[in-house]
Amino acid sequence: MTKSVVVVEDDRGLREQIVAILRTAPDIKCIGAYATAEEALSKIPSQNPDVVLMDIGLPGMSGIECVAQIKKQSTAPQIIMVTVYEDSDRIFRALKAGANGYLVKSSPPDELLDAVRDVDTGGAPMSSHIACKVVEHFHVQAPSSQETHNISQREEQVLSLLASGFIYKEIGDQLGISMETVRSHVKNICQKMHVRNRVEAVARHKARIN
Repeated sequence: MTKSVVVVEDDRGLREQIVAILRTAPDIKCIGAYATAEEALSKIPSQNPDVVLMDIGLPGMSGIECVAQIKKQSTAPQIIMVTVYEDSDRIFRALKAGANGYLVKSSPPDELLDAVRDVDTGGAPMSSHIACKVVEHFHVQAPSSQETHNISQREEQVLSLLASGFIYKEIGDQLGISMETVRSHVKNICQKMHVRNRVEAVARHKARIN
């Protein structure tokens, strides 16, 4: 199935470069490329893309604010931040706003294409050193056992498989449940662990068991 993608990047040269990379993949179709968050917000609801590649440092509304606005939609797409910023503050602000992945702009083309495929099937793609920062953050702020004691056995199985790198479809196949049921479990896990998304849930889980 072809995955539809929208690019939000204010640098024209880089925006065209990302679009060109997307066009090399037969299973990915770029359906829009915008220079501002405001333009993207006016177009995305009607285009209904599967994935949005979002810059942070946009003129006017920031990419992080744009993510928060997009995620309010009933059929919100998966969003990957593609940015030069690697500081922890921006990483966590983006994730808390609802971003599903975080890549640096120096990532090779194949990593960008794989990230689009991964996030559309329930993954949380991140550049390796960004992922390390996320895990380190939760090692420093490890949760108490009381925070996760009400997670059910099935939710614990789902969380463990997420932490092992499995995507939603693979988790569903292993546990004999549908992808939608997996999504429902992940939503419940995030609520019980008081986190905003599966990336934070996995990081807390790893901090808890290490």
